[in-house]
Amino acid sequence: MSDPAADFKQGNRQMWGAAGHWDEASNLIATAGPTLLDHVGLEEGMEVLDVGTGSGGTLAIPAALQGARVVGSDLTPELFDDARRRAAAAGVEIEWIEADAESLPFEDGRFDRVLSTFGHMFAPRHARAGAELARVCKPGGIVGTTTWTPDGSTGEFFKVMAAFMPPMPDFVEPPVLWGDEQHVREMLEPHGLELEFARGHVVFIKDSAEALVSFQEENFPPVAMAKNMLGERWPELRSQVLAKTEEWNSADDGSLRIEAEFLITTGRKGEQ
Repeated sequence: MSDPAADFKQGNRQMWGAAGHWDEASNLIATAGPTLLDHVGLEEGMEVLDVGTGSGGTLAIPAALQGARVVGSDLTPELFDDARRRAAAAGVEIEWIEADAESLPFEDGRFDRVLSTFGHMFAPRHARAGAELARVCKPGGIVGTTTWTPDGSTGEFFKVMAAFMPPMPDFVEPPVLWGDEQHVREMLEPHGLELEFARGHVVFIKDSAEALVSFQEENFPPVAMAKNMLGERWPELRSQVLAKTEEWNSADDGSLRIEAEFLITTGRKGEQ
């Protein structure tokens, strides 16, 4: 008998590894990693785990450039070719390990900082992922994450997308719940983390709303997959995404500027 959770994760791996071009799309969120690092007090020589590292440019490589010893983990090792290329270009060494955020292959208390920028949130069972983030963090260390807020522009974008896609299995929790403070408390406080919250933004800048939507359907894996799956229904979804993109635009010169809000969570693990 197949395992529904394993099947779901395999589908996610295929999406992120084969649909679109995540390495290109990730440039849109590149500032989120340094923002998170500013909140976690990174010091030279610290051991850092980047969960859901993707191609590494958002957090793993910036952390290594600050002198940390970094492990980048991801469910989708197909992304590691781009990660290795980026790391080599930056002149840093990083260990890349295939790993499921719900079952991390590391010993208890290994890392000084356990971090994730928009990666951990795609693990379907949040309580399991939260327990793992805390487990591999050293006593006195910090777990730090960034997640789109449910009511921010990117959170709203995911809602528009979801209305056109097949319903998720019952065990799958929406990724943007990690952008809700109360939900995060429920996931992390039972594991001895003292939490603090802040808000951050990444700014999407393109020549127009049309340019951003075209970029997404070419490069952002969930959108590229939706385009392939929906067939004749894709133009309807695209039209709605374009309308929302224009609604969120704050530029007044004909170009596009969208501030996408995310929740910054930092949790210090109690000494044992």
